[in-house]
Amino acid sequence: MPRLLQPVAVATLVAAFVLTPVWAADPVAPAAKADSLTAARAQIAQKNWPAAVAELKKVNENGSADWNNLMGYSLRKSATPDYAAAESFYNEALRLNPQHRGALEYSGELYLITNDLPKAEARLAALDKACSLPCDEYTELKKSVARYKANGNKYVAAPW
Repeated sequence: MPRLLQPVAVATLVAAFVLTPVWAADPVAPAAKADSLTAARAQIAQKNWPAAVAELKKVNENGSADWNNLMGYSLRKSATPDYAAAESFYNEALRLNPQHRGALEYSGELYLITNDLPKAEARLAALDKACSLPCDEYTELKKSVARYKANGNKYVAAPW
């Protein structure tokens, strides 16, 4: 191998080992884990909150940040919202994954609903750090905070 290509070959091998995800400690690939939440996500998409909660309870992956985020979201959106429980699930999602963008956005919304602007702004600041590029979660929470302030510090749901 020509001398010039040796560093390139070594760099390629190093990158392959460093950048390849290691799933040996996790026998179930990430895509398979996401599948366990598919039924709950379908109920959420249909805004069928009781069915979403039931599906999430059936799956019971309380060690998953995604599961906790979806449970918090479903409880917050229910006809009779349980804000305290929703906050608890969002906080658990963030304990498991401090940069979980969904939990950061949705808990920020929850704090606006419960008139806690400082906590909502703290979540917005955390999202700003969690998003390497502009991301939907940051943009949506930023709009919600702006609507809240423009409405005399009262929560206004998104028009969509």
